[in-house]
Amino acid sequence: MSSTNDRSARLRRYWDRHARSYDRQMGFFDRHLFGDSRRWICSQATGHVLEIAIGTGLNLPLYPADTDLTGIEWSPAMLDIARRRAEQLGRAVELREADAQALPFPDASFDTVVSTLSLCAIPDERRAVAEMVRVLRPGGRLLLLDHVISSAWHARAVQRLLELVTVPLGGEHFRRRPLRHVQAEGLQIEQRDRFKLGIVERITARKPA
Repeated sequence: MSSTNDRSARLRRYWDRHARSYDRQMGFFDRHLFGDSRRWICSQATGHVLEIAIGTGLNLPLYPADTDLTGIEWSPAMLDIARRRAEQLGRAVELREADAQALPFPDASFDTVVSTLSLCAIPDERRAVAEMVRVLRPGGRLLLLDHVISSAWHARAVQRLLELVTVPLGGEHFRRRPLRHVQAEGLQIEQRDRFKLGIVERITARKPA
């Protein structure tokens, strides 16, 4: 248990250190890799919405005005930036420091759960998906965006090499496939797009009523 706690603390410190440069880095990838995917995801959110690993709050201006937002994040430094962004936008949002692998909410608490570019870095992505499904109400939607294992062999080779550095450094994985965990939880896939050599995947899934 202590080794797990040590790893979590080390990863939290890593993201705290990168909080101030995160928006600039993600701006590059949003322009050149993910395109309109954040807007595609957030525009589908309805009702009481939970965003997993809200980071610095880059998605906050993209949600419909009538949604009731809650966001969790395990990096205090990122959460501070998200709070400032919400204040600047005049957007009401409940922000809490929490672990996506053990969400501090009762079962069936949310109409929509959103995760954009977070399952690549959460240590146990299977457990995180199970937690997302647990807090989702029957008939609710799970909206996911992430970079995943490529459908092209040469890109997969590059991803494998990148992970030799990124996984030990910051827990960043390039060859995961959250879709499999969503399907294993019994959710119905309503929409799915995969592009940029299969590296980007975005999913709309519904929990059975």
